[in-house]
Amino acid sequence: MNREKKQAKSREAAVRHARETAVARERWKTAKDIAKKHAAGLQSSLSRTFSRKRSLRTHESSKGGTGAGLPSTSGDQTTTNEAGGKKEDSHTDMARSTEDNPEKGEGVSVQVGGGEKKKTKGKHAHTQSQIFKYAYGQIEKEKMMEQEAQNLTFSGVISMATDEDIKKRPTVEIAFKDLTLTLKGSKKKLLRSVTGKLMAGRVAAVMGPSGAGKTTFLSAIAGKATGCETTGMILINGKTEPIRAYKRIIGFVPQDDIVHGNLTVQENLWFNARCRLSADMLKADKVLVVERVIESLGLQAVRDSLVGTVEQRGISGGQRKRVNVGLEMVMEPSVLILDEPTSGLDSASSLLLLRALRREALEGVNISMVVHQPSYTLYRMFDDLILLAKGGMTVYHGPVKKVEEYFAGLSIVVPDRVNPPDYYIDILEGIVKPDAKEPVNVKDLPIRWMLHNGYEVPRDMLQSASDSESSLRGERGHASGSDAGQSIAGEVWGNVRDIVGQKKDEYDYNKTSENLSNRRTPGILRQYKYYLGRCGKQRLREARIQGVDYLILGLAGICLGTLAKVSDETFGALGYTYTVIAVSLLCKIGALRSFSLEKIHYWRERASGMSSLAYFLSKDTIDHFNTIIKPIVYLSMFYFFNNPRSSIWENYVVLLALVYCVTGIGYTFAIFFQPSSAQLWSALLPVVLTLIATQQKDTFFANLCYTKWALEAFVIANAQKYSGVWLITRCGSLLNSGYDINDRILCIVVLVANGVIFRCVAFFCMVIFQKD
Repeated sequence: MNREKKQAKSREAAVRHARETAVARERWKTAKDIAKKHAAGLQSSLSRTFSRKRSLRTHESSKGGTGAGLPSTSGDQTTTNEAGGKKEDSHTDMARSTEDNPEKGEGVSVQVGGGEKKKTKGKHAHTQSQIFKYAYGQIEKEKMMEQEAQNLTFSGVISMATDEDIKKRPTVEIAFKDLTLTLKGSKKKLLRSVTGKLMAGRVAAVMGPSGAGKTTFLSAIAGKATGCETTGMILINGKTEPIRAYKRIIGFVPQDDIVHGNLTVQENLWFNARCRLSADMLKADKVLVVERVIESLGLQAVRDSLVGTVEQRGISGGQRKRVNVGLEMVMEPSVLILDEPTSGLDSASSLLLLRALRREALEGVNISMVVHQPSYTLYRMFDDLILLAKGGMTVYHGPVKKVEEYFAGLSIVVPDRVNPPDYYIDILEGIVKPDAKEPVNVKDLPIRWMLHNGYEVPRDMLQSASDSESSLRGERGHASGSDAGQSIAGEVWGNVRDIVGQKKDEYDYNKTSENLSNRRTPGILRQYKYYLGRCGKQRLREARIQGVDYLILGLAGICLGTLAKVSDETFGALGYTYTVIAVSLLCKIGALRSFSLEKIHYWRERASGMSSLAYFLSKDTIDHFNTIIKPIVYLSMFYFFNNPRSSIWENYVVLLALVYCVTGIGYTFAIFFQPSSAQLWSALLPVVLTLIATQQKDTFFANLCYTKWALEAFVIANAQKYSGVWLITRCGSLLNSGYDINDRILCIVVLVANGVIFRCVAFFCMVIFQKD
């Protein structure tokens, strides 16, 4: 807590300094603008005065005497000189005061004409030079300040950090040509014939009706489209390179709000900044980056509030959506892809979010986003528009300013007081038919776009609507006939092949590839430290759930200790059998929460380049606390009511190895199975393995059961305390059970080895069998 307070004070000091600097810069800017504006007016006024004076002198010299109008002329001259002298004094004093104290300078106010008439000598040339010297000096001073502080971005937002990776982000432009995605094992095309380019420093909006393939298109661009056959080219800065090699500088905001609900807003953003920003960046610079994102997204009021979960109330849905976007903004990406970031937001929140994205684009970030029904204000804030028809075919891809011009050339004119994107989507959906002199077929719009840009049109798209419908009917009839004749074995083999192909695609995406982003993120050890701190906070905030687990274990110890009394003939084997089943069941259920509830969060973090090993080790390290405490809680009740002859320390060592073993099994179930299936397996496996171990003694299958080794270790620990006249009974009972009194250490080693093996299996499944 003391460390967090110190960090908060240092952060507030940095924020306060940045705000003061921003205010000072804004005041200098205001003073410059006012000086330039009024200095131009003063110059024109003085030029008119001088021209009038010269004309009067010329007129006087030509006449060679004084006329009736001379006194009035001299009076005008005197008035002008008086005003000029007053201007000189007021503006010179204001310029000096503003230069001496820039914090209080509100700008320069210049008044031309008017004022009291005093008989003073006016110096027009001096006044003019002083005004322009002041204005010119402020412009040059601002240029110098901009060169000294290029890392600062103002307009009410906290400044950026000074790290080279932040000031000069690598520029990434993505070009795609003839991009087509087809489902494996099927002729269904999700995306076809998409050609275009995403420029750096621009915001591109992807729009279209439902089922047009907008999310599929962004997934294909980000390299996340698995289970599909991809044809065409995707170029990164004009080179054919795998986009997975740039995942450290590519931010992908999913449609669902994948945010840790038991962490605060600041903790979520701060963790992503530490793990995904450059390892060479100073901590203070990372703090400024996080503060800039919090202010730009309008999250200052809820920065210390828990995000919340389904069961626990937290921040609002709109704020949660902005936090979801902020997780990718804090890593300072070069490419930012967003899937429906404005869905569920009101107009004010959407405008705030898009303004923040515009600021990112001004720094050279390539931003592409799927948008549903944007308002006209948001629509005009986009630079480019990608309009997709059903089937993933491009209808328009270009600047937003020219979209209406292009469709007007196709006799599609947006009616008055109608939002253009809504009108185009209604046309593509078939809800609205355009009012045009020439009939416009919606299915021909993709072909017209290809012909407009000179692209090669595929043959299947050149067919008319009637021909395509008849061919589709023929294909369906032919497919139905072939499916009827196809054997069941062929269908099964096709499904297996598709599943294997999809898993292969997922493995190819998740495997380590070459890093071409020139950003060195923190290593495994540092990420392990960050993960350890985050997991510790989560466990502390789940103290109530942990307390319930301990309470249930204590009640189980009381019940089993009371029901199963120690028998001198069996050395308490019955009570220990119940103990193995109960402890295995309760500890596995507790271990399932470690991974099953955060699968989606892990998939997102893994796709962004974070270490899977650091994540797994941090979870396992924090769970060691439960591994140590849970045997103590259970034995404190069981030992008191059962009172076996073996010492509590001997029982604790065996129970500790058992909990370590079943925790590893719980990890495997949580990662490999769905939550419902994992709970079912966790409940059935201890019972089934215990039955096998007790019914089939000294068999190969019994030796594979961890319950056999745990039960044998408990019985041996209790039987070693029987000596003397009990020696014959002990030997007979152990011989009848198939146990060896010298195998106690072996049993503990086997249990620990099972725990290590199952943890390795769980980590392997987590890395290989995961989604994108």
